[in-house]
Amino acid sequence: MVDIARIAGVSLATASRALSSAPGVAAATRERVLAVAEELSYVVSPEASRLSGGSTRRVAVVVPHISRWFFSAMLEALESALREADLDVLLYHVGDAADRHAFFERLPARRKVDAVVVLAFPVSEAEQQRLGLMGVSIVAAGGQSATYPYVCIDDEAAGRKAMDHLIFLGHRRIAMIAAVDPDQPGWPAVPGRTQAYYAALREAGIAADPSLVATVDWGGLQGAEAMGELLSLREPPTAVYAHSDEVALGAMRTLRRTGIRVPEDISVIGIDDHPLAELTDLTTVSQPVHQQGALAGQMVLALLQGDEFERAVTVPTRLVIRQSTAPPRAGARG
Repeated sequence: MVDIARIAGVSLATASRALSSAPGVAAATRERVLAVAEELSYVVSPEASRLSGGSTRRVAVVVPHISRWFFSAMLEALESALREADLDVLLYHVGDAADRHAFFERLPARRKVDAVVVLAFPVSEAEQQRLGLMGVSIVAAGGQSATYPYVCIDDEAAGRKAMDHLIFLGHRRIAMIAAVDPDQPGWPAVPGRTQAYYAALREAGIAADPSLVATVDWGGLQGAEAMGELLSLREPPTAVYAHSDEVALGAMRTLRRTGIRVPEDISVIGIDDHPLAELTDLTTVSQPVHQQGALAGQMVLALLQGDEFERAVTVPTRLVIRQSTAPPRAGARG
């Protein structure tokens, strides 16, 4: 910076203000300083900026999965929003219970970041206490965690859209394939999506049948196995409500391999609108994953800048009807 100030013919303080876009610098002077900085390939040192201004310009993102579509899509939008504001992202992958325990015990992001984004997993009370020790802003993306500012969908409302669609078509014998995350033990299947199943049946006057509910680990293969179990029932379902599109697609594979037609014999519906849902004509309830990631990034920026913002954002979902659902076939007990 000393060299830039000397070549540009300005004071060190003026050069600093020009490079940081601070007010009080004439436009012509700022352009001259920036031109010299570019010629010299000058880059502001993040560590120097942190020491002088008390800000790291870094955000920690804690995520349980990276390879899964939902998490990677949300992470992509979040990182893009933060990068546009010249903030760096430190990614912390807590892939299983051991990783998660180690992260919250050691808190590797402590004093190294300005904010933390907890991406799509609930945080226990003990974990909340550990995060609180950091003394930084915390945002929850893809689900509500504690009392942090958050952006999410209403899982129960999404589930009701799926169930109400099947009931409207005339189905009465509806199965549910609920999914849990095996890498995050202790957390049940998405509660709102399960509650939607029982609430929809109750309001339609349909008795819940425990044999029509299968709970499996999250994933397509697990959905396929669950569908096999449901087909072994003396009276199989005429429709299947799956907690996610991946699980629904697995169920459809089993149906296809056994020669059962979708939707003529059994209807299938999922939630999320995975990219494969459109390619496979899966009826689903779509949620705006990228929008949630972008909104979480905007929340972080507002917190760091001290701006007012909405601290609890629930984005809407919508039913997308494709070719995997239809009324039960004539003669079938819907």
